[in-house]
Amino acid sequence: MLRGWLRKSELNSSSHSLNTLDEPQNLEIAMRAAMHIMNDDLEAAEAGLGQGNSSFHKLGKGMITFLRATLGFEPEIMREASERLAEAEGQASTDHRRAQKNSHAYRSAIYPAGSEFALCHAQSQLMGAVVGVLNESLTESIKGFYKLRKAYITLDGILEAESRYMRGLGGVGHSSPGRRSVDSLRSTRSARSMKGVPGGFEEAKKGKRMDYSIHPQEKHEAGGDEPDLAQGQDEASDEEFYDADEAIDAPDPSTYTGHLEVDGARGKLADLSVDADTHDPPSPKMLPVREGMLDHDPDSDVFANPIDVFIHTGANLCFGMLLIMISMIPPAFGKLLFIVGFRGDRDRGLRMLWQASKFHNINGAMAGLILLGFYNTIVGFSDIIPESTSRDQAVEGYPKERCESLLADMRVRHPKSHLWLLEEARMNAVNRRLSAAMTLLNQSSKSPLKQVEALDMFEKSLDAMYMHDYTLCANSFMACIKLNNWSHALYYYIAGAAHVEQYRHYKTSSPKAAAIHAKKATEFFREAPKHAGKKKFMARQLPFDFFVTRKLAKWQHRAQERKVALIDAIDVSPVEEMIYLWNGYKRMDPSQLDASLAALSWVENTSHHPTWANESADEHAILSVLRGVIYRNLGQWDKATEALKKVLSIDKAELKGGHKDDWTAPAAHYEMGVICWMRRRDAIGVHESAAQKDEREAKWVKECEGWIEKAAKWEAYELDARIGVKIATAQDTLKKWRDGRAS
Repeated sequence: MLRGWLRKSELNSSSHSLNTLDEPQNLEIAMRAAMHIMNDDLEAAEAGLGQGNSSFHKLGKGMITFLRATLGFEPEIMREASERLAEAEGQASTDHRRAQKNSHAYRSAIYPAGSEFALCHAQSQLMGAVVGVLNESLTESIKGFYKLRKAYITLDGILEAESRYMRGLGGVGHSSPGRRSVDSLRSTRSARSMKGVPGGFEEAKKGKRMDYSIHPQEKHEAGGDEPDLAQGQDEASDEEFYDADEAIDAPDPSTYTGHLEVDGARGKLADLSVDADTHDPPSPKMLPVREGMLDHDPDSDVFANPIDVFIHTGANLCFGMLLIMISMIPPAFGKLLFIVGFRGDRDRGLRMLWQASKFHNINGAMAGLILLGFYNTIVGFSDIIPESTSRDQAVEGYPKERCESLLADMRVRHPKSHLWLLEEARMNAVNRRLSAAMTLLNQSSKSPLKQVEALDMFEKSLDAMYMHDYTLCANSFMACIKLNNWSHALYYYIAGAAHVEQYRHYKTSSPKAAAIHAKKATEFFREAPKHAGKKKFMARQLPFDFFVTRKLAKWQHRAQERKVALIDAIDVSPVEEMIYLWNGYKRMDPSQLDASLAALSWVENTSHHPTWANESADEHAILSVLRGVIYRNLGQWDKATEALKKVLSIDKAELKGGHKDDWTAPAAHYEMGVICWMRRRDAIGVHESAAQKDEREAKWVKECEGWIEKAAKWEAYELDARIGVKIATAQDTLKKWRDGRAS
């Protein structure tokens, strides 16, 4: 009774902030202020958002801090983002309750009452979840994954309201008929029958039903029974966790499952469970088959009200990001999918982000940034991807024309932002125009945002490495140490590797210059291990930190054994190896690829390295893999295959144990698959009948599948999580190819 009286008083005392006039004004002011961050103007954004205390203002504060946190990974910014997003989450939950009961609050023809605040709540949860997952603590990461499922429930309800609205109009959007975009890990029980379901179905601690029902007139306006949209976690603590059940999700043998173990994850989940009677984590309901998504353009009469625009763009941004993010969870962390309760859908997520990017607000800008980042980094890192098409609505592969159009639009919308200059540089690199990319990075002035400046410098460092500009590469990675604290061990290692190349270049022609570079390389190599392990992801050491530590131990052992200097104990070019691990060969033009071949040949020159013929099998395997990839990028399939077969002929036992590089054998299998995928294009271009072309293409694809399957089933190895991203993308692409043939 007391609680009801307090809530009634709360509604009466603040109803003025939820009327149909104040709400759009608060939204417009807050979103306009937040947009300043997309022009790198943090001060203007903070000043504008500091003038109000509405849910929209607090969400805006959370959004700009979230952007800074995910760009720079600085602990203090991540803590600030978590605090702001938690505050926004609480405010939105309160306002949602008020809006449902306040007759003066905005009523939409599309969405249930209070959906704008339900969206603010879900958006805060989603961004808070991302920050949590990026946290070094495993517990915080698990909490982050758990929040994802809460956000999902709200967003799914908002999108269902849109679907009902479209059905009420007697038509669907411009997209093709919908399909199930999310596969629930469990669908044997309905959401309403579950005990303690996160997301507001029941009070987490008291076991009482939360009152988020929709008024009869609102049901009529929205076109039917409404789902619970609010999350209502003012009483839900961070301890709402359930035990993960390992038995119910046997891995699909056709899917890359990874090998990285999350130490203690099972125990952590058990410790965090507060419901001893719940053995199965509750799953949100499976997304129903919908006739079509609401994908009208911004000038449509459907979006006459700015609040509806905010809800539509925010829901598409958040749900799209959520679907893509879940689809990209490394298979090695698959147990955590039990917390989330559903699987992602990359294509559906991309379509939703493209829809949001049409709109000129903060949600549209964020969607555009995520899209360009996805295509220029994730897709750019992979080799076996679907063929992109010239269709206006294409999302498969790398839709070059559509990405270029989006980038041009964003540059016009936000002319002062360095974020779009960075994406333009990345786009040039993806299209093998490294010189143009470097020109953009060199010509741009420094961004007022330290996080963006650090990203610019890191991109410049990588591009310099791909271009074999070793001086710039070393200097740029050393600059990254002052701008970013993500992986100083890696930065020192690559800077040292760049000096190794210069040492080799001057060794015979200028011994004095060679000695200078040898000293710098040794200095950086000795410094690198001191910084390894300081940064963690989900309580685990970063993969490259482990790689750097092992690699340097290998060289030090060899130097002691051979009684030579550390720099003379190095065999295959460490720069070229790092280029491969970042898939830099995919960004090089033919002249740069030839330069890489020349750099690799140094180790085989007996005047430089008289003992090469007697070197360990893993060093020969590294050389062969790198050469094979370069030849493949040059289109020289036979040479590429010949180089990779040298690795395949080595006994696996010779590549394991001690300080050996054990990643070369699975990488060679993957690369053989890439060659087959590339060679299927030969079948497309030959002068044969359509049936003959299909048969030839199918032959190459089948062989590709065989190689990829072998790589996917490989035992644990050092870089399996990194190479596994490529393998998982390849499997997804091959499945789409098969599905396309079957349809």
